[in-house]
Amino acid sequence: MVANIRSGSSPGGALYYNKEKVDKDEAEILYWQKMLEPFDKHGRMDVDACMESFRPYLEANRRTTNTVFHVSLNPSPEDRLTDEQLREIANEYMQKMGYGDQPYIVFKHKDIDRHHLHIVSLRIDENGRKISDSHEYDRSMSVLRELERKYNLHPSIKGQEQTDREGLRKVNYPEGNVKQQVSSVVRSCLRNYKCSSYGELRTLLEQFNVSIEERTGTIDGRSYAGIVYGAMTDDGYGVGTPFKSSKIGRDVGYRALQKYYEKSKCQLKEEGALDRLRQCVRDAMRPHNTRDEFRRLLKADNIDAIFRINPVGRIYGVTFIDHNTGIVANGSLLGKEFSANAFDELYPAPKGMRQVAERRSEQRQEQRSHTANPISGIVDTILDLADARAYEEQQKVQRQKRRRKRGLKL
Repeated sequence: MVANIRSGSSPGGALYYNKEKVDKDEAEILYWQKMLEPFDKHGRMDVDACMESFRPYLEANRRTTNTVFHVSLNPSPEDRLTDEQLREIANEYMQKMGYGDQPYIVFKHKDIDRHHLHIVSLRIDENGRKISDSHEYDRSMSVLRELERKYNLHPSIKGQEQTDREGLRKVNYPEGNVKQQVSSVVRSCLRNYKCSSYGELRTLLEQFNVSIEERTGTIDGRSYAGIVYGAMTDDGYGVGTPFKSSKIGRDVGYRALQKYYEKSKCQLKEEGALDRLRQCVRDAMRPHNTRDEFRRLLKADNIDAIFRINPVGRIYGVTFIDHNTGIVANGSLLGKEFSANAFDELYPAPKGMRQVAERRSEQRQEQRSHTANPISGIVDTILDLADARAYEEQQKVQRQKRRRKRGLKL
């Protein structure tokens, strides 16, 4: 069983997410504790009633910013559990994680073949004190293993893969021993994920603060190809000195990666290999959503969506990472309806920002045609973004002035 724990500043978002599933008959309310009945007079889920149950705790909050505890519990597809067993598992998990006396509501999601639970609660007790989240991930893993043994559940990831995935952590440069950290992440990713291209592997490794660079060319008429790895900060900046793959081993070198890509391609071509990922992405693609909301919906299914966005706000690439199945796929691999263009049309950048930035970009492109200074390109991109933000601020100020004038006339 896998648990995905998230935090938030308000329970409203998690509640509305689950309500949407309930309204579409893709989920049902399984259990609630220390809460008002979460239904209105028509038998529909009532978010206001749920919020009313949480309100005394939120009002007592002293200084905790992320007050929401939202976890999904995902049994193996091989496990067939009754609703009563699911209730017991949810109750025991919350009890052992320190949330047994908290108000919480349990949802059973049935939108995919593998039924799973979502639990929404609060990280603050009735006195406004924060419930300890120290070593939360490790404690959660320990509780899951205990529940697997008690209920005779199948581990979601078996053998060495399970150990690897559980131990996969972001590289932390200040901790030192960077080469060892990087090699551990790279090898674990190669064992547990399927990437059919260099770009997909690079996107995956960057999520764990590891950079990768292919270096190819010719020297004295001889072709060469190599790989360079390095550490990154959480903000995506390189830190420290990169090192050649040979410093780690041949199993993470250029030739080994080419074989890995080919093997992954074959695995992803197998019938049904991409079905779950396609369905989850399709379910989250709703016209009224924002880019952030789309990513949040996928995150609930343990899928990361990484958009690549140009200076004027256009989406020019998208990669999905399914941590449950270990699949990393660009949108184009899933099909035309999941391409970058499709997402750019579905979730466009703010119109004002895009128009101004595009106009400025065109003007500066003409200027760049008369100069060969490579630094100017970087500066121009920054200026494009600055102009777009300035335009939005100007529009905001003008709207405020118009409101004040209308108020004086009244």
